[in-house]
Parts: sequence; C-alpha cells; structure tokens
Amino acid sequence: MDDAYALLCLQLEWGADEAIAPDPIDRFRSLESQLAALHPVGQKQPAVRSAAPPPVAEPPPGTPAERAVARAARASTLEDLRAAVTAFDGCALRDTASNLVFAEGDPTSTTLIIGETPGREEDRSGHPFAGPEGALLDQMLASIGLDRTRLMLTPLLPWRPPGGRPVNAGELAVCLPFLHRLIGLLQPRRLVLFGSTAVRAVLSPGTNRRRLPRGWTEASVPGLPNALPALALPGLGEMLKTPPLRKDAWVGLRLLRHSLDEEQTRS
Repeated sequence: MDDAYALLCLQLEWGADEAIAPDPIDRFRSLESQLAALHPVGQKQPAVRSAAPPPVAEPPPGTPAERAVARAARASTLEDLRAAVTAFDGCALRDTASNLVFAEGDPTSTTLIIGETPGREEDRSGHPFAGPEGALLDQMLASIGLDRTRLMLTPLLPWRPPGGRPVNAGELAVCLPFLHRLIGLLQPRRLVLFGSTAVRAVLSPGTNRRRLPRGWTEASVPGLPNALPALALPGLGEMLKTPPLRKDAWVGLRLLRHSLDEEQTRS
C-alpha cells in the first residue's frame, strides 16, 4: 500500500492530473484482466496482440573516427564543413555541449589561430575566444597592430567537454579530422597555437609533449602536401592565472608580426 501511494505521489509530481480511463486500473494485474475490467461481460473483447518490436537502426559502418574522416573529406566549403560537424553524431560531446563552436573570422586570412577546447563562455555563446580569454587575446593582438577580424580563429574541438574536463584521446581522434579539413579549406600560411593541448594535438599527436617549442616549428597536417610554420604559445587561461607567461607569448607575437610584415613586403 505504501509503495502504491508513493508511486501515485510521484506521478502527481511529474504532472499527472487525470486518469485515462473511467476507473483506476491495477497495473499489477495481467493485461487480460485489465481488458476485462474495461469491457464488461457481453461485449466483444478486443484481441490481445503482442506489440511488434520497433525496428533497430543499423549502426553506420566504420568507427566514429573513420566516419569523421569520410564526412570531413566530402566538405568542399566552410559551409559544408559546418553542416557536416553539426550533423555528425559520432561524438558524445555534441550531446552535452550547449552550442557548436565553429571557426570565425576572415577566411582569406593567411593566419589561423587555434585555441584549446571551448570554455564556458564559448559554449554559452557559440563563438570562439569569448569571455576573459577572448578579451586577453584581443589585447595581445592589438599590441602588434592586429585584430581578430583580420584573422581566422577556431577552437581545437567544436564542442566543450562536460564541466571543462580534459579532452580524451578518443574525442580528439573523432574531432581532429574536422580541424584538419578546416585547415585544408582555408590554406593558411601559418598557424598560431594557444595552449599545450592544442600544441600536442596539432604538432605531436599521441605524445605527452610538456614543453612548448620556442620559435617557429612545423606542423604536418593530413591532406596538405607541405608542413605549415606554427607558433606554440601558452594557453590564454594559463596566462590569466600566471601573468609572467605573457612574456613568452610576447616573444611569439613579435615573430608573428615580423612574418606578416615580410609577407606584406613580398606581395
């Protein structure tokens, strides 16, 4: 009796406000008994049929990472790539994130900035480099005469891991093909990587590189015939917590400015 009363209270909490039959039905009785209670003697009883099991959808062929590679390869424009990422169901991060965070900026720029996984502000807004970290990036770019509208910016992953936890190897394997295809479509002349996670994922996949390489280094991107020059800088979140790290970032920003000046001179 206590269990039945507790179940009724639970249904009321869930919003149940009326019965679907004239009289209460004892759900613990068999289906035949319930039907007999609904249809008095003398009336034709409906046949009891067992419900056919719903069809089971066949899982797509290939692993999620293989599917991501195939889906990304079919994208011929940024719009195609965004649609492919939006529709991709092979990564659980998509189901827990509030918004997709896709690349933004000037697609004709020769510089692509890649940040860490989206943070809370990026997840809420759907825009890369938002919140305090984005404000710090804007200040750093302004110090060398740049602003984000003249560059292309993207997070390492299009979705925020739950609670901001570190991304795992499986999630990286599924999401990196979309980043690689983004680089292939943009054809930048250089990459700027913020944070050790982005550095490891782009420069040294599968390794535990702890120290950031100094100066220009090379990034080999699948699908590109030649390696790209890349700068590895401390993460923006780290620099907010540890301001002395900005000194290392300033060295890298000066190298970026020098590279852009040389490019402008040649053109």
